[in-house]
Amino acid sequence: MNQDYIVPNAWSIIEEGFNPSTLTASESIFSIGNGAMGQRANFEEKYSGNTFQGSYIAGIYYPDKTRVGWWKNGYPEYFAKVLNAPNWIGINIKINGEELDLNNCKVSEFKRELNMKEGWLQRTFIAELKNGVEVKVNSLRFLSLRFNEIGAVKYRITPLNAGAEIEFSPYIDAGIKNEDANYDELFWKILETVAEDNQAFIVSKTLKTEFQVATGMRISFEKNQQEILLPYIKKIEAKKITFTYQSSVQQNEEITICKLGSYVQSMNHEIKELVNHNISLFKVINSIGFQQLLEFQKEDWTKIWKTSDIVIEGDLKAQQAIRFNIFQLNQTYSGEDTRLNIGPKGFTGEKYGGSTYWDTEAYCIPFFMSTKDKSVARNLLKYRFNHLEKAIENAEKLGFKNGAALYPMVTMNGEECHNEWEITFEEIHRNGAIIYAIYNYLNYTNDLEYVAEYGLEVMIGVARFWHQRANFSVEKNKYVILGVTGPNEYENNVNNNFYTNYLAQWCIEYAVKNLKKVKKKFPEDYKRIIDKTNLEETEVSAWLQVAELMYFPYSQKHNVYLQQGGFLDKDIIPVDQLPKEERPINQKWSWDRILRSCYIKQADVLQGIYFFENKFSTDEIIRHFDFYEPITVHESSLSPCVHAILAAKINKMDKAYEMYLRTARLDLDDYNNEVHEGLHITSMAGTWLSIVQGFGGMRTFKKKLTFNPQIPKEWKSYSFKINYNGIVLKIYKNQDITSFFNETGTPVTIEVYGKSYELVNELTL
Repeated sequence: MNQDYIVPNAWSIIEEGFNPSTLTASESIFSIGNGAMGQRANFEEKYSGNTFQGSYIAGIYYPDKTRVGWWKNGYPEYFAKVLNAPNWIGINIKINGEELDLNNCKVSEFKRELNMKEGWLQRTFIAELKNGVEVKVNSLRFLSLRFNEIGAVKYRITPLNAGAEIEFSPYIDAGIKNEDANYDELFWKILETVAEDNQAFIVSKTLKTEFQVATGMRISFEKNQQEILLPYIKKIEAKKITFTYQSSVQQNEEITICKLGSYVQSMNHEIKELVNHNISLFKVINSIGFQQLLEFQKEDWTKIWKTSDIVIEGDLKAQQAIRFNIFQLNQTYSGEDTRLNIGPKGFTGEKYGGSTYWDTEAYCIPFFMSTKDKSVARNLLKYRFNHLEKAIENAEKLGFKNGAALYPMVTMNGEECHNEWEITFEEIHRNGAIIYAIYNYLNYTNDLEYVAEYGLEVMIGVARFWHQRANFSVEKNKYVILGVTGPNEYENNVNNNFYTNYLAQWCIEYAVKNLKKVKKKFPEDYKRIIDKTNLEETEVSAWLQVAELMYFPYSQKHNVYLQQGGFLDKDIIPVDQLPKEERPINQKWSWDRILRSCYIKQADVLQGIYFFENKFSTDEIIRHFDFYEPITVHESSLSPCVHAILAAKINKMDKAYEMYLRTARLDLDDYNNEVHEGLHITSMAGTWLSIVQGFGGMRTFKKKLTFNPQIPKEWKSYSFKINYNGIVLKIYKNQDITSFFNETGTPVTIEVYGKSYELVNELTL
């Protein structure tokens, strides 16, 4: 059931009115992050109703023991969990001895705002407690981009109908448990507690992985906007530190608690210095002050929006949605640390575990490549290079040899940690996405040095995998790939999935092409790589034989490539003939029934056509779209964007707009009734793609920057910017004209509607 309670607004996500039934959904939607850490939008004060407390630190994980009913050779030994971290936001409040708890109060004038332009979360309300006291509360919270180990809360209370004795109990709680723990375990061990001078720190260590984190808080107060000192009582428990302050507050007088919170962790600092660094950090931040820290936040978000904003005129919900998606992507990943990646839930929930899926390479790299410096995309690629040895180990566990590499479906450190056999063993197409990302990056940046330094070794490992994974069918006189799951996870253990076979063929050919390029242009790197990998010409010839004789199932009747060899054995019944009460089928049908149906979870054949659109004619794209889209249920968040882009390509603008709205407002309108579990972060990049590649028609095939802008009839205009190798271009489209602006001034050649132009300043067509 769709939830349509978010108030349309161009720059903010706004909720008006207190509704406990949507509280956990709002905790996801209003989440905040800064690339190094993030939090669900939990209340600072106690809430006794249904809530999902969640704070997360980038790169910190726990290898939870795999929970399966039986064990098979090759199963990963653990399922990596994004760890719910110690909670520093908490501030319990008592007013005349009664706890402020919105679950037990009469709440009015409740408003929550996530300001995306400036990067802060604010909540205001009036609460009437059972003891008759009425208070007004304003809470403002943000996680600093400039000081990414720091977050800040300013929590203001005003008694409205009488003076009151107010008790504040800010705390750090390190006794945190993951919602998704397989065996209901605690994943943290407390090592040290420190509390002095209005500051407290708890040093915790993760079990097994042994990351150490110092979680800190620093407390100060203001009354009527003047700083005051209050005495406090400290309570130190095994896993919790609480300070308790009391103050008499007159009617209509405002008292404010300012709370700084921090995570200082062992990935970035010496273990023995965690607390000392935290103390020094608080000293610096305290000298800056809350208001200046907030001003820095506004400045830093202004800089981000300068190149990443998309402006839509005439459709407020579409405008709000695209900014929400862009905002959450930037909150999740900043691009500075090659050890980090983009988790499918980011910092908003725990579902799916792990930090890295093939989503990063297939969907996210174009967004970061076009809205930031190319070094950010390079770092994402280097993340996979750094995991190459683990990818080779993963393949060895399944019986592959000679340096064949199988990248994991889900990972934290390069090891496979997904424990469903039909995914872990069979969804091997993820290997192709790794190479496609390098291809995509090269088309955009022409950075062949990356291939020589890092990329070619990855290509060799993946080509070796495909060579070994294919086997020769005497009956077909072709190479086949058996027992796979394609992107459509509603078919498992199928033979000759078109998308998988196509990627296998292409990866081999692309590896050979780049071997030749590197040999010619970077002979020293070439020799180093050949020596390291022990690659011989005879092996390369064997790869090419597999590529040349790869089998692709095809229907002469329908004139389309088949999703897999036995696809037409199914009853082909369009989705529009499915009763609404049976949707989504993944929640209403047995898995047996799903596997026997024709229904497609997400783009599969069409995913391949999207990747390699330049290899297919427009007529071919139309045929495949018309065959597969009507039987696609889009029950993956990654599906609508691909269909939006292809629909725009073949001039089905109504369908493109429908699919855009579905991807853009997936979480805001909670299409799949699951947003309470967290947001769909990686698919948010698909929303950006739907506009830039879909409506804007931007492509970079063959290292050419081309555009074919169109506009939905529902919009007056739209515009977006891209950073093309240091040249910032703005593309504007309304119902009458198309304009291009070169904001950098360095001339660049672009192709628009099939015609080439040198863009120096401005071009209007």
